[in-house]
Amino acid sequence: MKLRSVELVLPKAKEAHDFLIDIWGAASGGQKGNTYYIRGAGTFPYLVALEEGEDRFVRSTTFVCNEEELQHIVTKSHERGLKAKREVSADLGGGEGVIVELPEGELFRFLVGATDVPAMQGQDLPVKLTHVVFNSTDAEKTADIAEEVLNFRVSDRTKGMVFVRCNDSHHSTAFARAGFSSLNHIAFEMADLDGVMRGIGRLRDHQMTPAWGPGRHGPGANVFAYFIAPFGAVIEFSTAVEKITEDYPVGAPEDWTWPANRIDQWGTSDKDFQGLRQAEENFRFRRQWEPEQRIKNTNKESQ
Repeated sequence: MKLRSVELVLPKAKEAHDFLIDIWGAASGGQKGNTYYIRGAGTFPYLVALEEGEDRFVRSTTFVCNEEELQHIVTKSHERGLKAKREVSADLGGGEGVIVELPEGELFRFLVGATDVPAMQGQDLPVKLTHVVFNSTDAEKTADIAEEVLNFRVSDRTKGMVFVRCNDSHHSTAFARAGFSSLNHIAFEMADLDGVMRGIGRLRDHQMTPAWGPGRHGPGANVFAYFIAPFGAVIEFSTAVEKITEDYPVGAPEDWTWPANRIDQWGTSDKDFQGLRQAEENFRFRRQWEPEQRIKNTNKESQ
């Protein structure tokens, strides 16, 4: 299974699209109706969908999977009584599967049969999404559901987050112990450290400084630099997230402590706690569909 994309609804979607291309450094994936698509150098048709709307919210977060993984999610979501429905994607790349609403409103979409596109060349293009992180009122409960229903696995726990993976990447998502439910941030995977640093420089050219970073995290060991985008979301340049094996020991908060006045491995930058906190409340979740009583078939079985 792989994290593919996140789908947002927001006012002035074209302005957000232009910022992510002209300043952030991504590429355009095209436009379909009132939705603009942002892609990277990899083979996914898009990484972020920006749909024009009156309010800001997360429409879905999309993973691509196989039939066996999809059937597990369909079965377990029904057993746990989660709201879900069959999904035929109208976004670029298509695909069919299921969309599931977790207890705090997070909308996770799982697709089979989605198509890829040829990779692109571009020194400073993001390659893919490293992770999409969410704020939670009960991060442990949400992570438990993710393990049971989605077949994800917890990699590490800190005082602030529960890190969860869907493959050998240390985390494809995480749930922050925030006291409210929303999008925390979106992380774009750069090819290397130089790509991250050049990205920081590019934004500085436009009078934008990091809200946190550059630095190196503990869990996942990835290099990071966070910015608050003009359209209200927290977005991150990231690279070199740790690859782990199935026998990776799940870390506890006491395993991730730092010397006084440090909050990452390097300790070289300040963090705009207040600014980030405010931005993290901008994108909540909104279900725009009615759940089905019983999802009887996956895509393959229904054809």
